[in-house]
Amino acid sequence: MSRILLLGAGRSASSLISYLLEHAPTEGWQLTVADVNPAHLVPVLAAHSGYARAVPFDIQRPELLEELVPQADIVISMLPALFHLPVAQACVRHARHLVTASYVSEEIRALDAEARAADILILMECGLDPGLDHMSAMQALGHIRSRSGKLTSFKSYCGGLMAPDSEGDNPWRYKFTWNPRNVVLAGQSTAKYLENGRLRFIPYQHLFTRLATLEVPGYGQFEGYANRDSLSYRAPYGLHDIPTMLRGTLRRPGYCAAWQALVRLGLTDDTVHLANDAAMTWAQLLESYLPAAEAGRSLPQQLADYLGLAADGPEMQRLSWLGIFTELPVGLADATPAQLLERLLTTKWALQDGDHDMIVMQHLFDFEIEGQRFQRSSSLVVLGDDATHTAMAKTVGLPVAMAVRRLAQGHLQQRGVVIPTQPDLYEPILQELATDYGIHFVEQEQTLG
Repeated sequence: MSRILLLGAGRSASSLISYLLEHAPTEGWQLTVADVNPAHLVPVLAAHSGYARAVPFDIQRPELLEELVPQADIVISMLPALFHLPVAQACVRHARHLVTASYVSEEIRALDAEARAADILILMECGLDPGLDHMSAMQALGHIRSRSGKLTSFKSYCGGLMAPDSEGDNPWRYKFTWNPRNVVLAGQSTAKYLENGRLRFIPYQHLFTRLATLEVPGYGQFEGYANRDSLSYRAPYGLHDIPTMLRGTLRRPGYCAAWQALVRLGLTDDTVHLANDAAMTWAQLLESYLPAAEAGRSLPQQLADYLGLAADGPEMQRLSWLGIFTELPVGLADATPAQLLERLLTTKWALQDGDHDMIVMQHLFDFEIEGQRFQRSSSLVVLGDDATHTAMAKTVGLPVAMAVRRLAQGHLQQRGVVIPTQPDLYEPILQELATDYGIHFVEQEQTLG
């Protein structure tokens, strides 16, 4: 019997919980789901009371970690990333395995030797991005290397978007399927990547103007902007000498130009508190960011002139749709601009019950074999079932759940701090996703001139 502890049951955990509940009876698992507000789990777990329970949990109370972790064999953390360190430290203290979907921080990486000494696996970056990006890229790279291919370029993009049938009249063609704060603060450091053997940098103020256009079979065009640090993926992928390497985020065409307007205005700034009143309107806030205007000019016209935009252009249409020219109260006192923008967008970009989200991922590989040049693409599109069982929840939660199942079965022998870049980790997960859930990459290859 394996005792599994899940910490955090937020919006990305629905498919993970469903998988664990489905397999718990046959695998002999006892599942504990610990969440800050476990009431919403009661109907979910009602039919599984013999092997599943929900308990209240607050990461700010260390004694709860000390109580729950020793009672488990495997701990899954779906908490916000900044809370993984105390969980990992507790798992090392009590010699319990840990699986998460989040990035490895330097502090957790430093626990590698202690985790090995405790004979435990700390498996991280096992969700979507990071996670399926590693697995699918390594699988494709393995195929290319088996043909003695020499990699000259690797570009990888991923985005959580709306399915075409749920975009409606939303000109941004986007809603939140992940942490809204992370979306608002996306890219707020210099992006670094390689192009033709040379380092390239994109500062935040230009990030959303330097775009690539991608075509995904059956789903049309997307635009991609560079992520913060593409260089760190050379080592885990074994691409130390590759001339071109870039990782980026996908949005629908037009999104980035309108978002750039918000950046230029300063509305994504999270460093300064405005000393504003909660009753301040969005029109008043926007006016406070613009130079003093001549009488008789409308607020939208002032903004268009200030940013050099066409008054009736697509950027202004997207900004107007958000409601930033209206008398809507900002709703938070003494907030940062980013906090106010997040609050507004959380309303405008909220998933509705009938909405379907969409995950899109694409890898692009350029390589050579005996002097002949090739390009290979690997494309993934996953659609959500509804506003609860989203594509984001599937692609984040299912790889974690599948890794936990194999760990509980004794199939994973790695120890220490690990990410899923080894075939015995990623091959079974990719196979199960394709066979049982229809989640698979479409591979295409062409010869270049």
